[in-house]
Amino acid sequence: MIAYLAFNEFIKDLDFELKNKKAISDRLFISPDRQKPLWAQSIWYDVEEIEIASVGDAVKALKARGKWWASYSFVHHRRSELVQEQLPKFKIPPLSFLGKIPDQPMGAWTMIEKNKILVAANTSSPFPLGKIQFSEDKVTPPSRAYLKLWELFTLTGVKPITGSRCLDLGSCPGGWTWVLQQIGTHVISVDKAPLDTKIAKLPNIEYLKKDAFQLKPSDIGPIDYLFSDIICYPPRLLELVEEWRASGLCKNFVCTIKFQGETDWATLEKFKKIPNSRLVHLYHNKHEVTWICLQ
Repeated sequence: MIAYLAFNEFIKDLDFELKNKKAISDRLFISPDRQKPLWAQSIWYDVEEIEIASVGDAVKALKARGKWWASYSFVHHRRSELVQEQLPKFKIPPLSFLGKIPDQPMGAWTMIEKNKILVAANTSSPFPLGKIQFSEDKVTPPSRAYLKLWELFTLTGVKPITGSRCLDLGSCPGGWTWVLQQIGTHVISVDKAPLDTKIAKLPNIEYLKKDAFQLKPSDIGPIDYLFSDIICYPPRLLELVEEWRASGLCKNFVCTIKFQGETDWATLEKFKKIPNSRLVHLYHNKHEVTWICLQ
């Protein structure tokens, strides 16, 4: 049995994605099937349902199955707290950019009835319930959008090498351009609005005051990566991506697919069918997903 914990804001999306499931709470679903939903904040593998007679029973059962446990509480909150208080304490410091990811297994559990708990010693993330916190730079980046690239580069290994030529479309105010510059790439930063002055004066940044959708691949020439965090409807982003793919001038893409209102499942399927594609919902994504295509 597998459990899927939804991102708090995207319960309806996870509910839609999952097949053959049963709701345990508004955010937690169980299924006999191992699925790969976008909208799960945490996936709990090999879930056990355990009867307990007391708080001590729950503590004993958890300690027998692992050391580190994160609790998801939706009923019997105080009783859950009493259990968690008796488990080994852990403190995961905020993650540094490109820093070492914790290597300890992180279990998850929840109390579904006064005398019944769901337990999974193996989950999809070494972070408690998939919550990822970075040691943020609150001075240089002009917005918090940079955290999406920090998370992607740190957790997945997807990252341009030093010296890569990267195109950042819809770059204003410059959070993604800043991250790309910091890892040693040459950034062509494109937006009709200007970059933040702190970013614009950094070396290896070439700013073009243009509309990303009016820009032709031939205007830029060969690039190693195309990055986009543009606010636009998904079909329009797909058209832009297909134009660049058809040009043969770029093979690697990292784009945020942003939704205006309801999730556009049909366009997501079209992105998914592009060869070498993967879709992820990062912890720092909002109502959007990140599309990655690497050759």
